[in-house]
Amino acid sequence: MNIPFTKMHGLGNSYIFVDLFKFSLAEDTLSDLAQTVSDQNFGIGSDGLILIHPSEVAEVGMRIFNKDGSEGKNCGNGLRCVAKYAYEEELINQKKFAIETKGGNVTAEVHGDRACIDQVTVDMGEPILERSRIPMQGDHASKVVAEPFEIEGEKMSVTAVSMGNPHAVFFVDQMDNAPLYELGPIISNDKRFPEGVNVEFIEKVNDEELHFRVWERGSGVTQACGTGACAAVVAATLNQALNQDKEITVHLAGGDLYITWASDGRVWMRGKAETTIAGTFYWER
Repeated sequence: MNIPFTKMHGLGNSYIFVDLFKFSLAEDTLSDLAQTVSDQNFGIGSDGLILIHPSEVAEVGMRIFNKDGSEGKNCGNGLRCVAKYAYEEELINQKKFAIETKGGNVTAEVHGDRACIDQVTVDMGEPILERSRIPMQGDHASKVVAEPFEIEGEKMSVTAVSMGNPHAVFFVDQMDNAPLYELGPIISNDKRFPEGVNVEFIEKVNDEELHFRVWERGSGVTQACGTGACAAVVAATLNQALNQDKEITVHLAGGDLYITWASDGRVWMRGKAETTIAGTFYWER
């Protein structure tokens, strides 16, 4: 099978994109395809597969598959790339439009022209804070803010946020000492999170900046996570480390995102999206 693809990234968080407006894939192939294209030795190399598809409830739809083949619900960096692709490839005509995800619809606005969309702003909607909807075990109606969290003999505190996908956020004093590789995969698969969880370690720099690193559910350490950056700002604000209605610069391994949690409850994300490769993937399944 010859599959036309585009490889794009948001701050180094890269995905293989397949345009289902122009091409079709069988449902039972998607998990295997995601694992294959993500493999840097036998595929193309990426953090996963994203399908851009027609939608009955938005101008365009997005489905994301992690590099282990599991399907995710949302991806902030993927959303910016989908918005860039959809406008540059004339799948839509307006610069502000809705994108359907498994985690709900979001609104994106592209900045630039048809030849080059450089930045994208996304209205990520309101964060989900109820424990049962994240989901996390415990009192269903409660919020998880600075809750004691012990694992592998380490005593920490966690703040849990969903941005259409689940995030467990931990403060550290020095980012260089964050147990990203040691505890990231263990927390991500901890039974307290029945659907697994993305794990973020954050360090407050000042009232307008955070350092950020992430272990993504289904993918491992990545250069950036857009929904994670949003969750980090929400978590820091809930812990009274930041204020609402102020744009926060989140320093990720792959670059910076600009996040605002507005007083009306909505979270805004602004950042780059870039295309690196377009071609054909020859898949013998």
